[in-house]
Amino acid sequence: MSKSVLICNCLGSQRVDGPALTAATGLACSRAFDSLCDRQSDAASAAMAQGDVVIACAQEAPHFTALAAEIGAEVPAFVDIRDRAGWTDDADAAPKQAALLAEAMLPVPPVRSLDVTSAGTCLILGRNAVAVDAAVALSDILGVTLLMPTGWEVERHPGFDTVTGTLLQATGSLGQFQTRMDALRQQVPGGRGDVAMTAPQDGAASECDLILDLRGAGPLFAADAKRDGYLRADPDSQPAVAAAVLAASQMIGTFEKPLYVRLEQSLCAHSRAEQVACTNCLDLCPTGAISPDGDHVTVDPLICAGCGACSAVCPSGAISFDAPPVEAVFTRLTTLAATYRKAGGTAPRLLVHDADHGAEMIRLAARFGRGLPADVIPLEVAALAAFGHAEAVAALGTGFADVAVLLSPRTETEAPVREAALANAIAGREAMVLLDMTDPDALSDHLYDTTAGPVVKTPTLQIGTRRQITRLAARTLQPQAAVIDLPTDAPYGAVHVDTDACTLCLACVSLCPSGALGDNPDLPQLRFQEDACLQCGLCANICPEDAITLEPRLNLTPDAFRQKVMHEEEPFACVSCGELFGVKSTIENITAKLTGHAMFSNPAALRMIQMCDDCRVAAQYHSDDNPFGGAPRPRPRTSADYPAKRRDN
Repeated sequence: MSKSVLICNCLGSQRVDGPALTAATGLACSRAFDSLCDRQSDAASAAMAQGDVVIACAQEAPHFTALAAEIGAEVPAFVDIRDRAGWTDDADAAPKQAALLAEAMLPVPPVRSLDVTSAGTCLILGRNAVAVDAAVALSDILGVTLLMPTGWEVERHPGFDTVTGTLLQATGSLGQFQTRMDALRQQVPGGRGDVAMTAPQDGAASECDLILDLRGAGPLFAADAKRDGYLRADPDSQPAVAAAVLAASQMIGTFEKPLYVRLEQSLCAHSRAEQVACTNCLDLCPTGAISPDGDHVTVDPLICAGCGACSAVCPSGAISFDAPPVEAVFTRLTTLAATYRKAGGTAPRLLVHDADHGAEMIRLAARFGRGLPADVIPLEVAALAAFGHAEAVAALGTGFADVAVLLSPRTETEAPVREAALANAIAGREAMVLLDMTDPDALSDHLYDTTAGPVVKTPTLQIGTRRQITRLAARTLQPQAAVIDLPTDAPYGAVHVDTDACTLCLACVSLCPSGALGDNPDLPQLRFQEDACLQCGLCANICPEDAITLEPRLNLTPDAFRQKVMHEEEPFACVSCGELFGVKSTIENITAKLTGHAMFSNPAALRMIQMCDDCRVAAQYHSDDNPFGGAPRPRPRTSADYPAKRRDN
């Protein structure tokens, strides 16, 4: 049974065309109610009782949820086509409403998670009486330890422990913090008078589930607002301290921690043979959740805050955003663009935003201002930094005219700036822009004053990896281009080899993480396949002759998928058996350089350099100075030896 959609014009404040929505989405839309949440709630109750209902109103979702519980019906799905589409200065928003409605019907992939348990042991860092008051307030709920500076006059409090010292280091996250302290002094239980303290102890280690930092100093962690279990407040701000104490009181129990990214270590191009290559994710991770692990990297899921920057800049796809997967984003883009065109729209524009700052900006602009233009389709994503060049050019390839990303005040901008430059280079125009705005009216004015760019004639299919989708979209966006020049940090490009310097040692081949560089088992050749190159730079770093240079570019011709011979030479024939091996120029150069050397004064030793592996071993074994040879074996004794030794003979 297909879903039925209840639509409402919200007291006549928006225009909703039910038949047009039905024709574009294939969903059974109701007549346009005008007060579905109030005077006409009986119609909502009747529809929910039948089940499989979608209500095109997100603002009153709590009301309809309570109504469903009251009548014992399943909670309906909700989609906002009012704030994001209906409340607009433009007359006809039907194509946009249809696109948003169709996108809301897509299945939402489940987000993987792990359980994090907090027993409620809390370390409070303080410097004055504010921290003491916080410890008193939390002592009935949490297991509190108060760390104060050295020299603090400790008072006895029955609900928590007070220690003094200097915090040296803190690591971990909610449920698993580890700390190290110097000059640690603890209370001595018992006794009369002032509180006695133990002797100072350096290098003391401790564990706790959460940390409340009221020192008024710098944070203990990078991107401290994203570290679960770490709460920091200015001790001079009473509201901030009260909010932090309230938040700390709730951090006890078992919590679900989303697994934001998926890591495939076999694809990682971080390093090989202790030679560092790609460090994109390490350079951009704001929380320090990513660290080297041999030839690859590893991600601490408990520290990862899900910003998604690592997924956007990973050249190989070893790290991919998984909450939800990137494939879900491509599906949403295709659905939005295709439904918009089916409903009669021609050149939609995409506005990417987050669930907090961006969504609130759109709501305020719609309720009190001009709203969004009818051709601007909002796309809410879990992580703005995860929306990279692949997603942007994919949107253009599906039929969007341009892409605008509304940054949040909490968004680290390094990855979006880098990805926007790459997307614009691939598109051949400024198709992706970053909007750093906090004024809803300014957002509306900018979108209304911006003219939509060109739209592709034939949309592309979003199938394959991010690299494959990018290449296909680029061919659609620039059909006449053969090679597109890209910024220096692009993950696509070519390798150039100085044939005069290259000795075909093939060190680059053995270490290439993507297989872009290869050899020929039958001939001395260095081969290269451009579409597989990640531009990680490992080949250039490892080349002993510095014969390799990189050129960031996107080759759209079929040559990018073919193996190209970058350098080749004539093989050398073994002087003993005639088998081809090695490189002729290399063998001749080595022979010439070793001629006259003391260790190769014997012509037989010098000749061994010109032999294949098998012949070289055989020649070495049978040589007079064979280092593996021992004393001559004695002659075997025979029966003829015994009569000769008889005494009576």
